[in-house]
Amino acid sequence: MKLLPRLLASAALAAGLALPAAAQDPFTVGFVYIGTPGDYGWTYEHDQGRLAVEEHFGDAVDTVFVENVPEGPDAERVMTQMILNGADMVFTTSFGYGEATNAVAGNFPDVYFEHATGYLREHPNVSTYSARFYEGRAVLGHIAGQMTESNIVGYIASYPIPEVIRGINSAFLHAREVNPDVEFRVVWAYTWFDPAVEADAAQALIDAGADVIMQHTDSTAPQAVAQEAGIISFGQASDMIQFAPLPRVASIIDNWAPYYIRRVGEAMEGTWEQADTWEGIDTGMVVIGEMTDAIPAELRASAQAMIDAMAAGEYHPFTGPINRQDGTAWLAEGEIADDGTLAGMNFYVEGMTGEIPN
Repeated sequence: MKLLPRLLASAALAAGLALPAAAQDPFTVGFVYIGTPGDYGWTYEHDQGRLAVEEHFGDAVDTVFVENVPEGPDAERVMTQMILNGADMVFTTSFGYGEATNAVAGNFPDVYFEHATGYLREHPNVSTYSARFYEGRAVLGHIAGQMTESNIVGYIASYPIPEVIRGINSAFLHAREVNPDVEFRVVWAYTWFDPAVEADAAQALIDAGADVIMQHTDSTAPQAVAQEAGIISFGQASDMIQFAPLPRVASIIDNWAPYYIRRVGEAMEGTWEQADTWEGIDTGMVVIGEMTDAIPAELRASAQAMIDAMAAGEYHPFTGPINRQDGTAWLAEGEIADDGTLAGMNFYVEGMTGEIPN
């Protein structure tokens, strides 16, 4: 994949030869966004990563992006046009872009493709990457379980895919660990980004008694509803610091910049290799934003201790004993869930109420 031209360029430089103008062209990187950088959530953080690439590489790199791209045929069209316009590498930043990414990759074997939160790698020029968001949700669950007074935590979920189910389970397990009476109520929004739908979901949960709101959707609308209701919430994907100190008391930040810089650099150097990357708190891909003084000091300390333990590899959020929702054993005492099991998680853990939609 573009290896020969790079080798020839290196040889020419070593010999002190002049290179043709085309060899000096910037390396072009395209980003396909499910939402808009103005969501101050998921897409915002991917765009911060794009900007970090520009800052790191300077004139050696050009970046382009298209926002609000639906998952499906439109994504194929956008990617194809990016490449025809000169993109050497394309990052597709939503789970539902998987099939489109692989379809286009098959047509352009000399272009590097990176698909966020996906699993399909049907061609050697496709890699996948994701973050261990469930680690951050364990920390937020630990906080939520001790800060709720109604013992009802509302959770706005996007789609019933393993990534989202995994996050709900992780948050619930750690809330229940510190508060045996806590209950999670989940509303499925069936969207990643729709402020009106997310606001309605938040209000429905508040009307049902929730005094803490968590979310796996991308807009700040739930924060605004929580602020109006006088309850707490957590930043999702980005810090959402504009809602601190209340309702936002902490946040999960998706820090894509180091990964984007690393992979673009490898592609430019010709050392890029297909990979399935899954990183978390230990590498800084998942960051817990500032825990405000609205969280009691002792609770902030215990949450930080959990963060430190995960960063050191001393604690895993899915450590047994843990049962499935129906009471059957899943993990024995001290057993840790392997990545393959977590990647396909399609069930609730014991204590969760309600059903996962098909």
